[in-house]
Amino acid sequence: MQEEILILVDKHDQPQGTMPKMQAHIEGRLHRAFSVMIYNKKGELLIQKRADVKYHSAGLWANTCCGHPRVGEDNMQAAQRRLNEEMGFSCDLKKVGEVCYELPLENGLHEHEYTHVFSGVWNGALSPNPEEVSETNWVTPSELRKRAADNPAEYARWFEFYLREYYDEVFS
Repeated sequence: MQEEILILVDKHDQPQGTMPKMQAHIEGRLHRAFSVMIYNKKGELLIQKRADVKYHSAGLWANTCCGHPRVGEDNMQAAQRRLNEEMGFSCDLKKVGEVCYELPLENGLHEHEYTHVFSGVWNGALSPNPEEVSETNWVTPSELRKRAADNPAEYARWFEFYLREYYDEVFS
């Protein structure tokens, strides 16, 4: 499989070139990303435990899905594509905000992302890709916030950061 190419951006999300995914995460370069939050009709958020084969944050709980748009792909298209690739379904999404952050990860990697956040509603069957997702769970955002505060090491750094620093903006 060809290495994923990321879109480097400035602090205003203006493109500044491209870079291979691993290089961008090693160098901590700011790049465009997206996160998707899917809720059910009870208002519970679908979270996933990242598969053990993931190159970072393996075995940690995270939002429904996330990723990076491809060159020439808009953020909504990218979010729809990745939702289907990771979770095995598609639904209407709406943009709920943007978050820019820089966080250290394990193995000397860095997340430095300008993230477009999307949400949607799904009440159907799940078919997660086992190469991406090892478990799923539905939980209310308020309960999730409490769990992450009590046990932050069980959550992907960006997801715990969203819950702690951007709760009202991301989980609306």
